[in-house]
Amino acid sequence: MNHTPRTRTVVSCTLLLTVLGAGVTACGSDGGNPLAAKPYDAADLISFNAPTGAGKQADPDKPLEITVNDGDDRITDVTVQDAAGRYVAGELAADGSRWHSTSPLAANARYTVTVSTEDGDGAPGRKVLTFETGKPTAQKRLNITLGPNSGQYGVGQPITAELDQAVKDKAQRAVVERALRVDSTPAVQGSWYWVSDKELHYRPKEYWPVHATVSVHSNLDGIKIGDRLWGGASKPLKLTIGDRIEAVTDAAAHRMTVYRNGQAINQIPVTTGRPGWETRNGVKVIMDKQYFVRMRGTTVGIAEGTSDSYDLSVYYAIRETWSGEYVHAAPWSVGSQGYANVSHGCIGMSTANAEWLFNTVRLGDIVKVVNSGGRQMEPFGNGFGDWNVDWKKWGTGSALTKATPDGQAPGQAVYLQPTAL
Repeated sequence: MNHTPRTRTVVSCTLLLTVLGAGVTACGSDGGNPLAAKPYDAADLISFNAPTGAGKQADPDKPLEITVNDGDDRITDVTVQDAAGRYVAGELAADGSRWHSTSPLAANARYTVTVSTEDGDGAPGRKVLTFETGKPTAQKRLNITLGPNSGQYGVGQPITAELDQAVKDKAQRAVVERALRVDSTPAVQGSWYWVSDKELHYRPKEYWPVHATVSVHSNLDGIKIGDRLWGGASKPLKLTIGDRIEAVTDAAAHRMTVYRNGQAINQIPVTTGRPGWETRNGVKVIMDKQYFVRMRGTTVGIAEGTSDSYDLSVYYAIRETWSGEYVHAAPWSVGSQGYANVSHGCIGMSTANAEWLFNTVRLGDIVKVVNSGGRQMEPFGNGFGDWNVDWKKWGTGSALTKATPDGQAPGQAVYLQPTAL
């Protein structure tokens, strides 16, 4: 049998191992491998369009631009970060000859720029630059109020951002929306929705996880939004989410079932809106809890002294809509609770049951109504009807998607408008 091929293979492997061994030694000593060398100072390799001298300030209106001075060299990476930890997005040319910023700079900020390069031989270079930006040429500021107030809420609580000036342009909306940060533990998928030119709502795809922590803040301070508009400061907030409490009312069965984390914990006989005053169907979020509310028919245009007129002292009132739908104690209708719908749109129950519910729920918990002859709960403008918008449509309300933001006006419908004393 001829062993020549086997012998040659062994010799070849030995040579290969020898070569690899030499290569490993060379890498360990940085000898002969340009990629392993310590990065050289690339100051002479690049040009930078912002002043870096002491006392000099860059114009925050102008984008950053970094270019290479020699066609044989190239930029491989650029990071730009301010003292607050905010990064500036940018775009690098395919041939590495130029990098330019694509997101706005903040005014009155100090930035650190790290530029990585390589020369024609592949040797790495690096340059770290610092510069400061000056005051914006325009002093008009967009201030944002984030809501709700910090505290504990139910799983249905949306985050709100109220702007003190209208923002209509989609590109400007995108600047604003990118600066609004919502971070939750555990993490969830969520998105902002432009309810109007001056209001955004944020919600996750599903209800918030039980016992989640949600932190909200704005990075818009000092950021250019438009030609004459800059971002202002905003107070951050932190929410903690409680148990998942859902009060589901079947208007046809005249019964409310209260669930905690998916388990039924109580069933309550109720009465809902009578014909002509039917309670809205859909998901509503508890907005307020008041021990006492005075409800009068005159606030919704019912003439005093008519058959529909009322002036009632109401206790354990849990508010669901701005138009006046509450869950509350209704001792005058106990005989109808569990059997008939006789209210002007509210969900009524005995005083004992109302007190129990009042002490069980918190703001942000869910009240859901099914099988009512009433209209569907408005998505916006009459409380938090956000959960009645399916997730696909919700995505169209973001300025960061290709779809045009849904600019529908908030609902104006009213049934009851009680006056709280």
